[in-house]
Amino acid sequence: MKLIIENVSKVYKGGVWGLKDFSLDLELGVVGILGPNGAGKSTLMRILATITKPTKGRVIWDGKNIAKRQDDLRKILGYLPQDFNVYPNLNAVEFLEYIAAIKGLDKFSSAKRINELLQILNIFDNRKQPLGSFSGGMKQRVGIAQALLNDRKFLIVDEPTAGLDPEERVRFRSLISELPGERIIILSSHIVSDVEATAMDIALIKKGELVFKKTPEEMVDTMNGKVWEVIAQSDELPLLKENFIVSSTIRRKNEIVIRIVSDGKPSEKAKTVLPKLEDAYLYNISSANRELA
Repeated sequence: MKLIIENVSKVYKGGVWGLKDFSLDLELGVVGILGPNGAGKSTLMRILATITKPTKGRVIWDGKNIAKRQDDLRKILGYLPQDFNVYPNLNAVEFLEYIAAIKGLDKFSSAKRINELLQILNIFDNRKQPLGSFSGGMKQRVGIAQALLNDRKFLIVDEPTAGLDPEERVRFRSLISELPGERIIILSSHIVSDVEATAMDIALIKKGELVFKKTPEEMVDTMNGKVWEVIAQSDELPLLKENFIVSSTIRRKNEIVIRIVSDGKPSEKAKTVLPKLEDAYLYNISSANRELA
């Protein structure tokens, strides 16, 4: 089972590029599509979900061009779009039963799965309330449930933790990590920690182009000797931000601990520290900005 994205481009009205010559090969496991807002992640997800057609290029699933075999792909696809909507007058159970019927699931197995997902996603106690009364985070959990209703071989989740509180975000990460391995899962996000906790490979995307595909470990390893810590006074921070990538600041009583990503030593007071994935993300996005400008 393999997904091949081959030189896919998407051009919108006015000549705006959503994707540009994007190529990526994916096999079993979880891959994170990581990039800032507006990078082209949702455009790519919609193309893979057969909702949008590429301007050029093709997507091949298990040896078949999905543009010519859309129904075959949709049979094995679970999809949570970024702009997921619900029917406000239905409750969670009614909505999921409706989606299950559309997907051709039998009532017995779907009822069991619905109860299981409602409990996992912490909305079982609210299952009889109309969805119109749900918070944004609760609606997002219903969206996750509908994407996971049956045993899909190909699962796409686009910004799945938007609107979720920290506890719910951790629960979702665990849910994705614990799914059986005989499937391809694409997790699109701009939140580094979500991708780090679930993905075996990360595809970094910027301005519609693929920057690289690496494992999280490979990304972090490339940052050895490039992450620094500086203890400085408050009035030193603006100049450091102007000249370097500042990944975090921690304020103490009379000083600030500043984490800086830089090829060279940013200050005489700087000392190297162990890199994190977020450091690698900021460094590579900044580099891509310069290269794609």
